[in-house]
Amino acid sequence: MSKRQILLGNEAIARGIVEAGCAVATAYPGTPSSEILPAVAAYADELGTKTAVEWGINEKVAFEVAAAASFSGQRACAVMKQVGMNVAADGIMSVAQFNMAGGFLLVVADDPGPHSSQTEQDTRFFSMFAKLPCFDPSSAEEAKRMVFDAYDLSERHQIISVLRPSVRVDHCRQDVELGEVREVPNKAAFKKDPKRWVCLPANVRVSHPQLNAKIDAIAEEFETDFDSYNYEVPARSEAKLAVVAGGVSFAIVMDILKATGRTDVAVLKIGTPFPLPVKKVQDFIARHDNVLFLEETYPVMEMQLPDRTKIKGRWNGFVPRAGELLPEVIEEILYRALGEERPKREEERLKAALQELKVTPKPPALCPGCPHRASFFAIHKALPAAIYPSDIGCYTLGVNQKMVDSVVCMGASVSQGSGFFLAHHVDGKDQPVVSTIGDSTFFHMGVPGLINAVYNRHAFVLAILDNSLTAMTGGQSHPGLGDKLRREDSGVAVDLVPLIRGCGVSHVSVVASYDVAEGTKAIKEAWQFAKENRTPTVVVFRHPCMLLRPKQPRVAVTVDQEKCIGCRYCITNFNCPGLVFSDEKKKAYIDERFCVACGVCRFVCPHGAIVAVDGEEA
Repeated sequence: MSKRQILLGNEAIARGIVEAGCAVATAYPGTPSSEILPAVAAYADELGTKTAVEWGINEKVAFEVAAAASFSGQRACAVMKQVGMNVAADGIMSVAQFNMAGGFLLVVADDPGPHSSQTEQDTRFFSMFAKLPCFDPSSAEEAKRMVFDAYDLSERHQIISVLRPSVRVDHCRQDVELGEVREVPNKAAFKKDPKRWVCLPANVRVSHPQLNAKIDAIAEEFETDFDSYNYEVPARSEAKLAVVAGGVSFAIVMDILKATGRTDVAVLKIGTPFPLPVKKVQDFIARHDNVLFLEETYPVMEMQLPDRTKIKGRWNGFVPRAGELLPEVIEEILYRALGEERPKREEERLKAALQELKVTPKPPALCPGCPHRASFFAIHKALPAAIYPSDIGCYTLGVNQKMVDSVVCMGASVSQGSGFFLAHHVDGKDQPVVSTIGDSTFFHMGVPGLINAVYNRHAFVLAILDNSLTAMTGGQSHPGLGDKLRREDSGVAVDLVPLIRGCGVSHVSVVASYDVAEGTKAIKEAWQFAKENRTPTVVVFRHPCMLLRPKQPRVAVTVDQEKCIGCRYCITNFNCPGLVFSDEKKKAYIDERFCVACGVCRFVCPHGAIVAVDGEEA
């Protein structure tokens, strides 16, 4: 009797990776993929496999580690989110043309919307660009099944297989069948062959045509041998509409049809969007007059069709060209394609009620007690006229304190510091610049930019906001901590300060994030040194994340209503959820539902109105 369990989509993928006999699994955390690798470690411990499970310092490194394991004949996988694929792109494009020895699964989680990303780019499009087969699951159960078929396909064609779950699949929960670890013949035995493993131009002239031939062969397989992922759900009455849907859009369409009891819509599910089973799709289109394509986020399936004139989709704007295809969006599109008026939804009545009550959602903010908030306050107090480039992480929310002037990608805050310096230096101006970056992000991609700044003598301050973990993606470890994922597996912590000095930085200071006075002094001194010596300087603001590592001293505070003059300085410049302004009393007060008693706001009020509660310091 099979064992079943309700799993998160990411847990289902992880279970499939372990059951499929993966020997080496690597990743860099990024929502919505973050839960996959920890679950791989947990299942490997539970099932007693020898799987090596490691966080990479970034996606490029994680991919290259897993790739070399595949070169050695072992089944391997690398896991990342869609923008992380950009970081790994250099290696992916080269390795795509190799004849892999062991099965290689590249799991890339997409974030249509986006919910927590810089872009809503489509990994299926990248797969087409790199000429790699792509699987697009519509559910957690299907994602797990696809892991096995992706590995088999990889080994059959000696190619990287891409599994592309989107956020709704990653974070859904579903009843999934659990199996045992499969015995796979792969053993580590690297066979030296420069023509196979070295991406010289002369070798590429041979390998690129071979890659084209692989994709052609896979396209034929997707036409005939993958009916469990590519299949038609025919209309039970005369079809008024035919829908071609991939990924979670298919699941949403089927839910809508079931809920409305419609029998006049035919659906073709596509689980292998690249290479598209074109003949199967063309046959479906030929049998229907009214055809709608639903896919996230780019028109990847549509683009592979020689003739799109008959279909409604993203290519002609019938389907929105941006944004997540939420159930309510898909429902509206379906009714518009049917030429019918959509029934009023309960959610619309709720939305109207909220508008009538003037209930508005609050924008995202740094958590109560977040050490980054105090660091930002100290930086602004020291250099209020500075330019503040920042980076990808929790601290991007410093925009609420007017402490984030630009964000591009991981590590770019350091390089932007150089660019802002140069732009003003050529005009003869000493413009203060303070770049902010997290500890994990500095390890990920900040080091090259800092070395470049030292080499070229760029004068700015780099503030590293060290909260001792990778916070925004869920509290994962990084090289600065040395923690490993599997039981009995230990790593080595890389000390941040010697690393900074090793980059050539001569002025480095470390301050406690909550010590606003000391932080202000450190930033002033760092800028003065940078300006006088034309060199980058570094200030490390250090305090563990208040919520994910909560065992910290607490200071209960209150607002002295006699001293508070209602200037809103604490609200505007500190932006803590625990500080609230009463429009009725024109005074600030502490909201005890959110206050975590970090005590930092005592140093914020210019009138000394925020004070510690007597006898409540712990």
